Formats: sequence, C-alpha cells, structure tokens
Amino acid sequence: MTLDKSPAFILTQFGLSKDNVQSKIRQTGEYSFDLEMDKNYAPSFVLYCMTATIASVVDKKLVMSHEADGDMGYNWLKTNYAGSGPFSIRDWRANEVVVLERNPNYWGDAPAMSRAIYRHIPEPATQRLLLEKGDIDVARKLGPDEIKAISANSDIKIMKGVKGSIFYLGLSQKNQYLSRPKVRQALKYLVDYQTIADTILNGTVTVHQAFLPKGFLGALEKTPFSLNVATAKQLLKEAGLENGFKVTMDTRNTADITGIAQAIQQTFAQAGITLELIPGDGKQTLTKYRARNHDIYIGRWGPDYQDPHTNADTFARNPDNSDDAQSKPLAWRNAWDIPEMTKKADAAVLERDSAKRAKMYLEIQEEHQQVSPFVIMFQEIEVAAMRKNVQNYVIGPSFDDNKFAGVTK
Repeated sequence: MTLDKSPAFILTQFGLSKDNVQSKIRQTGEYSFDLEMDKNYAPSFVLYCMTATIASVVDKKLVMSHEADGDMGYNWLKTNYAGSGPFSIRDWRANEVVVLERNPNYWGDAPAMSRAIYRHIPEPATQRLLLEKGDIDVARKLGPDEIKAISANSDIKIMKGVKGSIFYLGLSQKNQYLSRPKVRQALKYLVDYQTIADTILNGTVTVHQAFLPKGFLGALEKTPFSLNVATAKQLLKEAGLENGFKVTMDTRNTADITGIAQAIQQTFAQAGITLELIPGDGKQTLTKYRARNHDIYIGRWGPDYQDPHTNADTFARNPDNSDDAQSKPLAWRNAWDIPEMTKKADAAVLERDSAKRAKMYLEIQEEHQQVSPFVIMFQEIEVAAMRKNVQNYVIGPSFDDNKFAGVTK
C-alpha cells in the first residue's frame, strides 16, 4: 500500500491508503498488530482478503537491504526470495524456468521433495510428449485432445479440480442494440452452452451461469439458459429487432477463446445477428475492454480472494458510471449503471451472519442472472495429468493456490 501498487486494492477496500496505512495498521507486540478499518465488515471478508497471496510474511531486514530508490526492495523481490513458505526460490528466468528448493526455515512440516522445478512449455503437445517419456512429472496445460490421447496410458493419471474462474460475455451498454433489455435476454438463449462444454472445451469447464463460482458462499447454481433460437427470436422481435443486427466481439486469439467465439458466431446467426470477430492478443483486447471501446468482449475472470465480495464487487457494483470514474469494475467496463444493485452488494459485505449473507448474494445473483449485460457461461475445471507415482498434489480453487508442498513420488 505504501508503494501504491495495484494489487493493494484488496486491502485498500478497508479504507486504507498509502496516506493512512502507517496509522491504521499498528504493531502491538512481537507477533500482533491492530488493523483499523472504516466499516464493520463481515469477518470472513476481512480474513479472506488478509490471506490472499498479495499479503505474505517476508524477512524485512533482508528485503530492505536490497532497497533501491525508495522501492522497499520491490524490484529485488521480483526474482528473489525472502518469504516464509515451504520452498524458496533458487532461480527464476522469465518464460523459461522457476527452480524452488526446500526452505530450511519453514515453520511447518518440511516438504518431502528437496526441489520443485516449473518449466515454461507453452505447447500442449510438447508437454504431453515430455510427460509420457517421464521427463516431467506433472503437465498442467494439456488441451482436450492431449488429455483424451493420454487417458489410456497406464503410467499416467488425470486429476481434476473445479477452479473459481468463469467465462463470460460482456455486452457494452453504450451499444444501441445491446443496451435493450430484451436483446440482452435474447443473447443468453443464443449460446449452445452444453455443446461447447462437451466439445470445444471438453473436460475443462462445467456450465455455470451466475457470477459467484460454485464453492463460494452464496453461489447460485441454477442454469436457466440453453440454446433456444425461437425464444431468442421472439425477444428480438419484442425489442424491435426482428431482422437482427450487426455487432462485433473482441476475441483473444487463443485456441479455447477462439473456439468459443466461433461457436457463438454460428448460433447468433441463427437468429439473424451478424457477429464480427475481432481477434487480438491478450493485451490488445483487454486494453480495448478497459477503455469501454468494445461491443462484446469474451473474457475469463478469476476471483482475487475466496470471499463472495470479490466477484460481487466487479459484476454487481458500479458506484460511478462516468468515463473518468476512480473505480472501474466489470460492470463499469460495460457501462452498466446499477445504483440499486450496488447498494445491495454494499450491504452484503457488511452482513456478519453467514447464513443471512449467503441469502443476500443468492438474491443479487437471481436478479443479475436475468437482467445483467453479462452472458455467464462456464466455470473452469483445471485438469492436471501426472505420472502415476506422484502423490498428494492439490488443485486449489483459485488460479494461484495449487499446492505441492506435500507431494511425494
């Protein structure tokens, strides 16, 4: 927070800032401190934020010994280690390798393995070949074709874990067609969810249509939408667009996103909607999306921490819809002005009774599912293929919390 880096937003939600953090967080003992917040938040919200990976215990003396130009050791920490986890970093070379070694100062049980090596291997086919030869123990980024091909190999086992990431379409409310409620509803009936999940993304997603992923407090698991061209056409007719319209979709040029986009392009066409795909790399499409210059954006969103507010805050809150707003959640990116739903989300994060809080999020999602400019489609399933002798690998719920400290082989 003192450095004013973007990940600090998880903690600045408590009314903290670079200007007041020194007075709001006060050390009270060797292993204790007081954290003063601006509101009486739900305890689970606070604790989940405090245990997000942006907040870690590091060796202050070691880090500050590498301070340069007032950066508090920030640049040194990009490729070096001063942490308290089960492994320490011995080597880090971008887009090549990360070498981790057992941390002799770890406070818990020492890992069984003395070393863990992450290799950057972007091609799924290469990962498969190395796994089959025994040159690697775990392959995390195999595609549906590679997974199918190795499923009969007796030396390899498949592990699946439901993640918190969701795939969705964001519909800009600046577009004259997409801003009509009936059109938003129609598009939710023009995606062949199950077919895409079963074929293009075979085994790597499950159909999910609410902004809270399954596994989160208050997650809505109803899936009311399926491909129904007749219903979509009727809704378009009621919107005054029975002859359809033309619209663009910014599409990241990866195999999975491109495949989803092309399938949607075909089903949109069945209702007379001409969808032009605009491919680009991740930076290009995201920059355009963040600037609110899109029609439709196909995206993948992962939670920042394990509390429901992480997704409610971005899908169901938009405190300021002006172009120069300070807060720019996904609802803002799609120019969706929702003062009443924002109030509901603000109330939910303050509810201290977990059962009542879960009910509040369910009610928000019920409304959001029907009226929002988000076509929420899938929840990610991470598939890891590994040698049969690998034990105790854990696939965590978030993108950054797979665990291998307990691995043996």
